Amino acid sequence: MNRYRVNMNKLFNKKTKKIIRDTLHPHDKINEAYVAQEKTFDIKTDFLSDESVANHIELYKDYLRKFNNTSAKIDSEDTSAANSNHHDYRNAKIDETYNMNAAYLHELYFANIADNNSQINMDTLSYMRLNRDFGTFDAWQKDLIACAQSSRCGWVITYLNTFTQAYMNCFIDLHSQNVPVGMIPVVVIDVWQHAYYKDYLKDSKSYVTAMMKQLRWNVIEERFKKADKIIQILKGAQ
Repeated sequence: MNRYRVNMNKLFNKKTKKIIRDTLHPHDKINEAYVAQEKTFDIKTDFLSDESVANHIELYKDYLRKFNNTSAKIDSEDTSAANSNHHDYRNAKIDETYNMNAAYLHELYFANIADNNSQINMDTLSYMRLNRDFGTFDAWQKDLIACAQSSRCGWVITYLNTFTQAYMNCFIDLHSQNVPVGMIPVVVIDVWQHAYYKDYLKDSKSYVTAMMKQLRWNVIEERFKKADKIIQILKGAQ
């Protein structure tokens, strides 16, 4: 299997911002455009072909480029006449959210799949929270698959709902439709057709089941720990 390694950095990298600025009109201004850089992923699994993984990585990179370019463009937009019907600023903000979500969800997905030695122990926080909020661990699995089958090309996610203060499953259509407010993702699986069609054709259920067999529970466990801390903060604020 191939390894796909890319440099990792955080937001507001000056060198990358300059590159984006140089692609714009020289008189366009740029203030605090978000600059997200590609992260490193090591994806080796028998459940996805090397070609599928390579194509998926390239798609992720494209979403990052579009997010960065759109964010830079927004800084140069005239917002004085912005309105809800048709305006370049409104259109750019829609594109910003779409591509930002796409990039972030792909990063979460790549980071939590392809563990060939995947296992979850009953004494982990992940297991205990899923067992508590779904009744049983098996019930969580069945509900996640049902959500995946319900998505109209998008994502299936287990997340902390900061309103109910419980873990729930949801699907997101595309990258930005039906997104629950205040969600903290802990398990993320891509259910766009590009993620599985080459290897599974239309059998998305087999694909999702395969991804669930190789979840990186060590990564997911850290997400649960962070999410549980958020719950404690929320409870303290009440």
